Amino acid sequence: MTPRINHGQRLIVLWLAWLLAMLFHVDLGLMPLFHGQSAEIHGHVPTELLPWLYGAMLGYFLLPLLALVLIGYAASAADPQRSWRPWRRLHFWFSVAYSVTNVPHLLADILVPDSRVDQVVLMAVLTAIGLAINLEGWMWWRQAR
Repeated sequence: MTPRINHGQRLIVLWLAWLLAMLFHVDLGLMPLFHGQSAEIHGHVPTELLPWLYGAMLGYFLLPLLALVLIGYAASAADPQRSWRPWRRLHFWFSVAYSVTNVPHLLADILVPDSRVDQVVLMAVLTAIGLAINLEGWMWWRQAR
């Protein structure tokens, strides 16, 4: 008998790697502040909209954390094939939405005139990890049949 691949466990590791890469991307983006330089490339967001931007960024970080918890529960459930199938489908499309947001961000990091190599590399890694999450998420969803 062939052992089943634990896609849930793989997804947990991939999401953790994605979150770490995202934190490094943000942290390195702010690194100039620690050397007396501005971290701003071009500020296009009006000050009154900053609370909305920060809220959106918070949500963007918290949703993968929620996904991690739900994947953990789904992967360890007594009957994960049936009871968690809707979550597996939702997770796949959720991961695709995150990949769709990563690709334009990567292109923007490449095309900005004063782009930094570290930011481009981290966004490329984030995009690659996101695509791996898409693949594992697809296989995890389909495994539940």
